[in-house]
Amino acid sequence: MAMSIELSSAEADRRDALVERIAADAVGTFDLVNVYLGVRLGLFGALAGGPASSFELAGRTGLHERYVREWLEQGAVAGILDLDRAGAEPADRWFSLPAGHAEVLLDVESLNYAAPTALSLMGAIQVALRPLLDVFQTGAGFPFDVSGDDMRNGEAASNRPTYLKLLGQSWLPTMADLHARLLADPAARIVDIGMGYGWSSIAMAKAYPKVTVDGLDLDPVSVREAIRNAAEAGVADRVRFAHRTAADPALAGRYDLVTAFECLHDMSQPVAVLAAMRRLLTDGGTVLIGDARADEALAAPGDDIQRTFYGWSVLHCLASAMDGPNASGTGTVFRPAILRRYAQEAGFRTVEIVPIKHETWRFYRLWP
Repeated sequence: MAMSIELSSAEADRRDALVERIAADAVGTFDLVNVYLGVRLGLFGALAGGPASSFELAGRTGLHERYVREWLEQGAVAGILDLDRAGAEPADRWFSLPAGHAEVLLDVESLNYAAPTALSLMGAIQVALRPLLDVFQTGAGFPFDVSGDDMRNGEAASNRPTYLKLLGQSWLPTMADLHARLLADPAARIVDIGMGYGWSSIAMAKAYPKVTVDGLDLDPVSVREAIRNAAEAGVADRVRFAHRTAADPALAGRYDLVTAFECLHDMSQPVAVLAAMRRLLTDGGTVLIGDARADEALAAPGDDIQRTFYGWSVLHCLASAMDGPNASGTGTVFRPAILRRYAQEAGFRTVEIVPIKHETWRFYRLWP
C-alpha cells in the first residue's frame, strides 16, 4: 500500500524510533530462536560438558557440523557463549558456556532458569499462528493443546522452580491461618485445579507433610506427566492426579483448600469453574487463586510486564478463553475487577488480595 505522508519533526523522530525498535526486536527474536534450538537439540547440555569446537560438539550431539558451527558462532556473537581463538580455522575455534549462563539455560531448579521462555514462545509461534489468523476472522477460539508439547513443557519447566521454592516456603505461610491449618490435624485436603504437570501440587505436598492433594486437569498429556513427576518426587502416596472436572458432584464438600494457579484466565467458562470450586469446599474452607498481576486499568504505553501479558494473550491465552459457546474471552490481562466480578457471579461473598510480593503474579483468597 503506497502512502505519502508529511511528518512533523516529532513524528519523524517517533517513526525513526519505531524502525530501530523493530530492528532490535528482530535481533532479540533471532537470539531466542537460537536458544530454542540449543534447548531442543541438547546443545547447551552438551556444551556444559566442557569447551568444544564445532566438530567436537557435533560429535557429542550427533548433529551436522556445519549447522552446529553456525549455531555456535551465532551464540558467541550474541554474547551467550564465549569464544576462544576467533581467528583460527573452524576446527580450532573453541566455544564454552559461561557458568552463570549455564544456570539460566540448564538448571531446572533455579529461579533464574529462563530457557523455558524460549521453549514456550517458539513452540506457540510454530503451531498457533495459522489457527490464530483464522480465529481473528471468525471470533472462535482454540483449546490449550493446539499450542503443542513445547508450550506444555515450557510452561511446566518455567513454573517448576517457582512452585518448589516459593509456594510452600513463602507464599502459603503469608496466610497464617491457612498455613496453620495445613500443618494441623486432622490432615487437610487440597484440590489443585488445572495443575498441568503437577509441580504446584507436588510443592504443597512437600511443604506440608500431612496434607493430601488431588490435582485435576482436562489435558490427558499433562495428567500423565504429573503422575510421573509425583512418583519421582516421592509424594505419590499423598498426591493423586486425574483427568477430571471440578464440577464432578462426587468431589463436593471434600476440600479445605482449593487452588488454581495461572490457569483461570485461560478458561472459557471461569465463572462456572469458580462456582464448582466453591462447591468443593468444606465448611471453613477457602479458595486461593494465583494469576497475572495485570494493571488495575489499561495504561499506554505500558511496562515490559504488561507488554508480556498482552503478548501472551494475543498469541495464546485469549484464544483459549474464546474456545466454545458463550466463552468469557478473558485472556492474560486478568485485572482485579474482573476476578472480583467473576467471584461474585460464582457465589463468593469475600475476595481478598493476599499481600504476597511477586513481580508477575497476584494472589486472591475467596470465601463463600
